[in-house]
Amino acid sequence: MSRKIFGLAVCTLFFALRFSADAQQPKNLARIGLLIGSSASSNAARIEAFQQGLRQLGYVESQNVFMEYRYAGGKADEYPKLAAELVSLKVDLIVAGGGSSLARAVKETTKTIPIVITGGSDPVTAGLVASLARPGGNLTGLTAIAAELAGKRLELLKETLPRLTRVGVLWNPTDQGSAQGSKEIEIAAPTLGLEIQSLQVRSPSNFESAFKAAIASQARALQVLGSGLINSHRNRIIEFATKNRLPTMFADAADVEAGGLMSYGPNAPDLYRRAATYVDKILKGAKPADLPVEQPKKFDFVINLKAAKQIGLTIPPNVLARADKVIK
Repeated sequence: MSRKIFGLAVCTLFFALRFSADAQQPKNLARIGLLIGSSASSNAARIEAFQQGLRQLGYVESQNVFMEYRYAGGKADEYPKLAAELVSLKVDLIVAGGGSSLARAVKETTKTIPIVITGGSDPVTAGLVASLARPGGNLTGLTAIAAELAGKRLELLKETLPRLTRVGVLWNPTDQGSAQGSKEIEIAAPTLGLEIQSLQVRSPSNFESAFKAAIASQARALQVLGSGLINSHRNRIIEFATKNRLPTMFADAADVEAGGLMSYGPNAPDLYRRAATYVDKILKGAKPADLPVEQPKKFDFVINLKAAKQIGLTIPPNVLARADKVIK
């Protein structure tokens, strides 16, 4: 009898421990796909901001949410493949960390899985949503109005270099946002008394020819229009500009922190942090079609005085006074 009681006790203890262990295992983890158009290293601050935003909303990786990270490394032809991978994993939603071309590739891959964008140009103009207030479909999120600010960046470049007459514009014609930004610059240039040298890059092998064209055309400054490809070659661009004493204008502060001269645009980490609120709402049942696309709330004008010194440039006091951040 005692053996039966002992055996029963052991079994009871075993099932109790098993139940306790099972109870501690995460159940029904939300699975989120994060697809970045460039590399992990060039987006470290953005990714950390997104993770921080999730934590502030109570989402902890491997406890109640599981992340699937994919990086295209600037290769646009990888967008559909990586998006398809995330779809095959049956993620609950996909965060598209890149421009309009990346968002389009994801949207063309799935019509049902919710998509949250974290930047890019006007999604209405890009044909991604019906309107900012009522997106419709399965895509919503935040726009960086990147292309729309290209003219403003050119204006700041002219203010910094009053005698500037010719600017090289580095852009990727296969990227929708980059192409739109190029058009904005062409419109703004005549009113600023500037001539534009178009420097197109469609693949990594095009950079050297673009750099040679910039020197041959005697461009005295370089404006860089971001895309997955161009962002992945940030250091290469900065090294070229520094070596040839070319002032640079970027859209992202991360480029200036890496050694570029100036940037003006939305605070990218802030957009990624805010993207977490969309993830939270969708996981709780909200439909992307009903969530308005938000525009940037914070814009930063960043100047790198170290970079200015390297190329022998003195930033005018009136321009320096307008900077939101100065790297010394």
